Amino acid sequence: MGGSNPYIEKSETAVAKKPFKLTFITPEKPIEIEVDPEKFPYGETGLPGSVLDIALGNGIDVEHACGGVCACSTCHIIVKQGLDTCNEATDDENDQLDEAPGLTLQSRLGCQCVPNGEKDLIIEIPAWNKNLVKESH
Repeated sequence: MGGSNPYIEKSETAVAKKPFKLTFITPEKPIEIEVDPEKFPYGETGLPGSVLDIALGNGIDVEHACGGVCACSTCHIIVKQGLDTCNEATDDENDQLDEAPGLTLQSRLGCQCVPNGEKDLIIEIPAWNKNLVKESH
């Protein structure tokens, strides 16, 4: 299915056209990657160009129990910087986020959050999900 779910509202996204940096905050140290929009989609998980797609395409394993189709909340992330350059959350995404622990005003689902590349992003992976990143499963 690769990031699409026929049962939910389609999200309007503007995929990045130029490279930008994305920093993941992890328990040990930040992981900074240079995002190359020429390589989108990296895989078939999450919307093309989504934070989840970028993470997985760069070897950063973020939990995604539903396969990135906006049907769970396991890819919950917190966009600490650059949220204004991401697509708006749909009602379906917000409904799924309601199930995530540690919800903040900057919370998004990694599979649905697509940055447009106008600014660098800083992403925090919530504590209950950090174990997967730490252990590199």
